Amino acid sequence: MARPSPISKYINSVDRSGPMPTASSQPRKQRKALAEAPLHLRRKLLTAKLAPDLRRKLGVARLPVRVGDTVVIMRGDFRGVSGKVVRVDLRRVRIYVENATRTNSRGETIYYPIHPSKVMITNIDTSDKRRQEVIERRKKPASQ
Repeated sequence: MARPSPISKYINSVDRSGPMPTASSQPRKQRKALAEAPLHLRRKLLTAKLAPDLRRKLGVARLPVRVGDTVVIMRGDFRGVSGKVVRVDLRRVRIYVENATRTNSRGETIYYPIHPSKVMITNIDTSDKRRQEVIERRKKPASQ
């Protein structure tokens, strides 16, 4: 039997409403889909909640984290630490925050990788026009 095209799982889909391309609930297939996810889907995995005041102001609940955003860490050893996002790693689906650092075995200070679901965005970098367009497009209509 011929092997299906590697891209076939992203097209001709049955019900793929979430960011993951598989409709399966099997853990091994979920892990495989995460490991093989293309960059445009990994970007969706890098979303974080907005702070309540920012959520009211923008009318959006979640946004992809970008370098320059200010976040507060909500879970883990660095809970409560606030700082700017220094780096976003699409391959590992992790972000690096200014004040979340540790010392490695050589004595160098390195940033600690944090999953974006464990942070809350408190201030966004609005220098990009495209990001403003995304916010306008995703804005929920005001309830009457």
